[in-house]
Amino acid sequence: MADHLITGMNGENIAMRYLLTSGYSLLGRNVRILKDEIDLIVYDPVDGVIVFVEVKARTKNDPDYTPLLNFTEDKKKCVVRAAERWIAAQEREWGWRVDLILVAEGKVVDHLKDVAN
Repeated sequence: MADHLITGMNGENIAMRYLLTSGYSLLGRNVRILKDEIDLIVYDPVDGVIVFVEVKARTKNDPDYTPLLNFTEDKKKCVVRAAERWIAAQEREWGWRVDLILVAEGKVVDHLKDVAN
């Protein structure tokens, strides 16, 4: 497996543990909706909403090459499109948001909420 795929998978594992220990409930992981994919789908019990989580990871915490650089406008559109399709397929209406979790050097370095607006 390529190094960047391993880094991404490890980042998702770290983000998932972080969310679970923060009280979120896991609803799905690597959910493919047509050509798009959502890294994690969780329920936030504090805000009472479904959260679609995009995880960006780096092996090093370099201020000049942060994980945030890879969250492009195109990626944001893909995540929102997939989230809207997932919500539309449910049997009830949910409030929802898109969060971004940044992982570097094996730990969550930032959790940005509601990044799609």
